[in-house]
Amino acid sequence: MADGGFVLVVGPSGAGKDTLLRLAREALAGEPRYVFPRRLVTRPPSAHEDNLPIDEADFSAGEAEGRFALSWRAHNLGYALPAETVALARDGHVVVCNVSRRVVGEARRRLPGVTVIEVTAPPEVLAARLAARGRREDGDLGARLSRSASVIADLVVMNDGPPEDGAARLLAHLRAR
Repeated sequence: MADGGFVLVVGPSGAGKDTLLRLAREALAGEPRYVFPRRLVTRPPSAHEDNLPIDEADFSAGEAEGRFALSWRAHNLGYALPAETVALARDGHVVVCNVSRRVVGEARRRLPGVTVIEVTAPPEVLAARLAARGRREDGDLGARLSRSASVIADLVVMNDGPPEDGAARLLAHLRAR
């Protein structure tokens, strides 16, 4: 198997990261080299995100005991990548996951073969998508949209057209790994 590693998909809320990841996962379903792990999140799964729920106590214990490949807090929630993703990447798999822009530096230091894809969209598109989603943690849309985190990405995908266009760019990057 070719070299593996992590492809981290980052970007602002509402950029369409989960949609592009879903389309890429469907396109690569018959290719076992690509792994799209479910994140552990301290909230139940929804139509927008197929996560593995974890309660606050287990999340805190997992962080303290080093049971996650990577973990972070955002929007009053805990997020983590399962520990087994590191072994998968070292065994030649390309592990593709959505993470916070704030943990990219830590991921580059700790995880093997990291590349970063930033998915974004114009502010008016982000605002419309967040409003339509209606998640409690999306709260004050103005404050949410004004947040930014600087990250050096290997690829930037402007996701303001048909999602298939953004997914095609993501897939091209994944297949080139």
